[in-house]
Amino acid sequence: MSRKRKVIITSAVTGAIHTPSMSPHLPISAEEIADAAIGAAEAGAAIVHMHARDPKDGRPSQDPAHFEPILAKLKANTDAVINITTGGSPHMTVEERMLPASVFKPELASLNMGSMNFGLYPMLERFKDFGHAWEREGLERSRDLVFKNTFSDIETILNIGNSNGTRFEFECYDISHLNNLAHFHDRGLARGPLFVQSVFGLLGGIGAHPEDLMHMRRTADRLLGDNYEWSILGAGKNQMPLATIGAATGSHVRVGLEDSLWIGPGELAKTNAEQVRRIRTILEALNFEVATPDEAREMLQLKGRDNVGF
Repeated sequence: MSRKRKVIITSAVTGAIHTPSMSPHLPISAEEIADAAIGAAEAGAAIVHMHARDPKDGRPSQDPAHFEPILAKLKANTDAVINITTGGSPHMTVEERMLPASVFKPELASLNMGSMNFGLYPMLERFKDFGHAWEREGLERSRDLVFKNTFSDIETILNIGNSNGTRFEFECYDISHLNNLAHFHDRGLARGPLFVQSVFGLLGGIGAHPEDLMHMRRTADRLLGDNYEWSILGAGKNQMPLATIGAATGSHVRVGLEDSLWIGPGELAKTNAEQVRRIRTILEALNFEVATPDEAREMLQLKGRDNVGF
């Protein structure tokens, strides 16, 4: 009898897309973010993807001082792989965005693989009341926002990660990003096995139709061969449907309140763990096994939790 395929669940705990006023369940303080990540890991997430926020107003922050208490609590309470963002917020400079990964030298860090329009302003049609001025301003400014990830930016982050032994979650929002990744892989800067996170449904990137998903997969196969692990991120209402389709066709999955606030139509998710449990139920119904953190480390050839800078 063949062995069941093992699927890595990543939980993206909090991020820059959603603001505190959009959901009362979004973790804001360091303690809340750490507890949310621990809960997601206990529910079955092998990887927790970390952003931080300024506790004064919930604004996304790449200040290492805001990451430090989160990372300390996670290190002491879970063996999940900790994945630190270099995406931060599209409104930040690249220098700001790469600082936490440079300081803390994690096993895994995210890396956006190309510049793009990043339109969050349609959320203004759904959300009307904001507790902080920066929330509305940030959404409105995304009408005229390019999320900057030039070849020079990507090369700089790759060199930092390679010198620290950090591997990357390569976030690919469109087909061109796969071509960029293949370019850096051919140059020996992006090193396999590549962990490719295909992102669907954000305005400015590829759409969220199942045909878009399969187009990304076909292109990744053509460009990268068998030297990559594939994962699916569906934004908003697309989270569970696309994760399910992706898993059924060979992918790993990513869920979490960074990517979607919802657990069902019109129903806010109360925790990241709730979303992890939902996708775990789906995966097990499809006869897959959920990978442990150490199994994820083996698949992605990570350096191990004792070799980080926190």
